[in-house]
Amino acid sequence: MMPLLIAPLSGFVFGLGLAVSRMIDPVKVTDFLDVTGFWDPSLALVMAAALAVTLVCFRLILRRTTPVAAERFDIPTRTDIDRKLVTGAALFGTGWGMTGYCPGPAVASLGFWSLDSLVVLSSILAGVGLHWLIFKS
Repeated sequence: MMPLLIAPLSGFVFGLGLAVSRMIDPVKVTDFLDVTGFWDPSLALVMAAALAVTLVCFRLILRRTTPVAAERFDIPTRTDIDRKLVTGAALFGTGWGMTGYCPGPAVASLGFWSLDSLVVLSSILAGVGLHWLIFKS
């Protein structure tokens, strides 16, 4: 029962953080990527703050024997870099740079009735469906 409560609460806190930091505004992202024009470094500051919190919190959390809302920690063990990883990263980065949205901010933007985010999310879901059809995974 606990995971059913933790997941939406975590999503809400994440979305709230994105909204407060204005990272749901695609202009913030495109301005960050526009290093030859009006460059806005605030996205780098948000990323640095998230990285700092993650580095500290992961160390504290992994000291526990079990997670609060699960039976065990599920930590990825793969460390190889393959064609699928590089292709996926390139597609993600291209879509993010073209639209200014990645999946989290696109979902959070739905709370503001953003047609742009609805189009982006529809495209993401179409891509997921296409991947499933091609690779059946």
